[in-house]
Amino acid sequence: MSCKIMIVDDHYVVREGLKLILETCDDYEVIGEAAEGAAALRLLEELSPDVILMDLNMPVMGGLEMMEQMKERGIDIPVVILTTYNEDELMINGLALGAKGYLLKDTGRDHLFRTIDSAMRGETLLQPEITARVFAIKQTKETPVRSAGTAILSDKERIVLQAVVQGLRSKEIASDMGISERTVKAHLTSIYNKLGVDSRSQAVAIAVEQGYI
Repeated sequence: MSCKIMIVDDHYVVREGLKLILETCDDYEVIGEAAEGAAALRLLEELSPDVILMDLNMPVMGGLEMMEQMKERGIDIPVVILTTYNEDELMINGLALGAKGYLLKDTGRDHLFRTIDSAMRGETLLQPEITARVFAIKQTKETPVRSAGTAILSDKERIVLQAVVQGLRSKEIASDMGISERTVKAHLTSIYNKLGVDSRSQAVAIAVEQGYI
């Protein structure tokens, strides 16, 4: 069964380019497209895509607002955001809203497919260029002063969180740390509980904002 994809971008050339790339693989099927978030929301219930590829800056309703609306309506469809280098703050906000990945608009075919596949598995995958931007944002911000109630992560939890920021999967983290995948998942559960989040992408956003990486 092919992965059903919706493309949401106000640039016609971008939508057409993505469709041409996706159509080269039988594993993917573009079932709909929209030029802005409000129109995309109207199509979601009718089309029921498996993954949404979405721009951030769009007229009428942008990507972040669309994600907020999806969250309010209980629509749990993985979102992969299409981004450019000048959208750093929006990028962090998108992670906080649960984006499963970020793609630069000049990304290659193979990474596009890997990111979609990761989103289908419920995992977050960041390109090395995006990871570099995440770290750059963290370094240019003052680390907030943590209150007494702020969660304290263990050394191993910090290592796992850093690996998550780099886009590594649980299996890869387990191999690098010399522990079982089950133990990695236990660390992730503990991290989520301590940070008050329920996804990798939200954990990455908190890691950047609160200086855990």
